[in-house]
Amino acid sequence: MPGRAKRTLQVMAGAEHGGAEMACVDFCATLVREGYEVGAVTRPNTIRDPLLRDAGVQIYHLPFGGFADIYTPWALSRIVQKFQPRIVQSWMSRAAQKIRRWRPGMNCPPYTTISRLGGYYKLKHFPQTDVFTTITPDIKDHLIKSGVAPERIRHINNFAETETPERPASRAEMDTPEDAFVFLSLSRLHRAKALDTLLQALADARDKQMMLWIAGEGPERAALEALSADLGLSRQVRFLGWRTDRAALLQAADACVFPSRYEPFGTVFVQAWAQQCPLIVSAADGPRQFVKDGEDGLMFPIDDVTRLTAQMIALKADPSLRAALVKAGQARYTAEFTRDVCIGQYIDLYNELTAHLKT
Repeated sequence: MPGRAKRTLQVMAGAEHGGAEMACVDFCATLVREGYEVGAVTRPNTIRDPLLRDAGVQIYHLPFGGFADIYTPWALSRIVQKFQPRIVQSWMSRAAQKIRRWRPGMNCPPYTTISRLGGYYKLKHFPQTDVFTTITPDIKDHLIKSGVAPERIRHINNFAETETPERPASRAEMDTPEDAFVFLSLSRLHRAKALDTLLQALADARDKQMMLWIAGEGPERAALEALSADLGLSRQVRFLGWRTDRAALLQAADACVFPSRYEPFGTVFVQAWAQQCPLIVSAADGPRQFVKDGEDGLMFPIDDVTRLTAQMIALKADPSLRAALVKAGQARYTAEFTRDVCIGQYIDLYNELTAHLKT
């Protein structure tokens, strides 16, 4: 069993479905492979719990209620006393509000609190945080402007490795012809993800050979299915539900479209690079900071249906463009977003922080 210096507790309240939630699962599993003893404090979830358990993560379930929830902070403190981590890391604001900074008399060895930020949260939610990590440069700048000392912040990219499939997803199982040109969206079905814009662009393309796979779940599913029917797209659109075979879907698709209205980062565009799938993104905050338009992806203004339609038509029509985007995207992924690059930066930070803690 690893020593206490390599023991970390990851705290994630989490929605039923979401990209940050899956990023937390991937992160925990990777730390286990790097020799860490990892505990995860989270709400019960039928998808994530088995993945965490299979990875060797110790799971603790708490409710993570609202302001009146006094049980979760108390129970979390008891878990910390039992698990004795050296790093307690929260994901998003609700989890951060439930953790407590170490102080003498807590009946456990000293630990450091880290808050991993994937959005532009208000600083009032993080009174117990010692160190922040941010997944984009803009979020780091946001913290500095909010009054956080720069030495308390590290920008560390999300890594975006997906599972290794034996083969691409089966088009036949998705009722999709082999000669169709398939666009894939991996997304929570929420208004912020602008899937209505994507459906309208597909309709405006007036190309029956184009098909769209929408992999995800969320509150907008019924509205999006109704819109698809209203636009006459029932034969071209497949709603796949929440999937855990992201890489297999990306390998089976001809292109990935990421049309979000609001996206502080957006792991999907990196996953597309990793799986060598040509990419179209909106100019939302996250993609805008990383994707180079015309070089490693095609970009369109948020909610610009006309421009998105043109990008979809151009990508389908030009194999050499697709090949160039794939080559450049793969290079970006290898240099900046692999598991080894990103988790190595976290391990360096953990080592730096735990070196100053008394045993």
